[in-house]
Amino acid sequence: MTEATERFFASLPERAPAVLRSPVHGTMQIDLDHGEQTEHWQVVLAPGKAEVRRGQTESDTTWFCSADLFERLVTGERQSIAAMLRSETTIVGNVVLFLAFRGFFPSPPGTRDPRDTARELRDREQRASSGGRDR
Repeated sequence: MTEATERFFASLPERAPAVLRSPVHGTMQIDLDHGEQTEHWQVVLAPGKAEVRRGQTESDTTWFCSADLFERLVTGERQSIAAMLRSETTIVGNVVLFLAFRGFFPSPPGTRDPRDTARELRDREQRASSGGRDR
C-alpha cells in the first residue's frame, strides 16, 4: 500500500462532515488488487460520518479496483466515474454508496470549482465598475 492511499483512508473521518451531507447509510468494502494479493478496506458511511477499518466483512457494496488506479484516484490524476465507465473498476451492490464515496476524491490537479471562478469574475467586475474603489 502506498503512503497516498494510507493518508487518504486516514483522512476520511475528519473530512466526512463536509463530504457526506446526503442521507446515505451503509458499509462499503474496497478491494485493492496488488496482483498476487488483495488489500481489503471497510468504510462505514453515514451522514457526516465515515468509519474506516481494514479487513473483509459483509458489506452493502464492494468496489474492486487495482491498487495503482486507486492511487491515481486519491491523487486526483484519474476520475472514479470515468474509470468505472471504462470498466477499469467493478462495483457490486448499492451503487449509491460508491457515488457518495467518490466525493472524497480530489479534483484533478489544476482544476477549480466553477463557483469560485464566477465569484472572482463578479468581484473583478465590481471593482472595475467602481473605478477600483472599495465600497
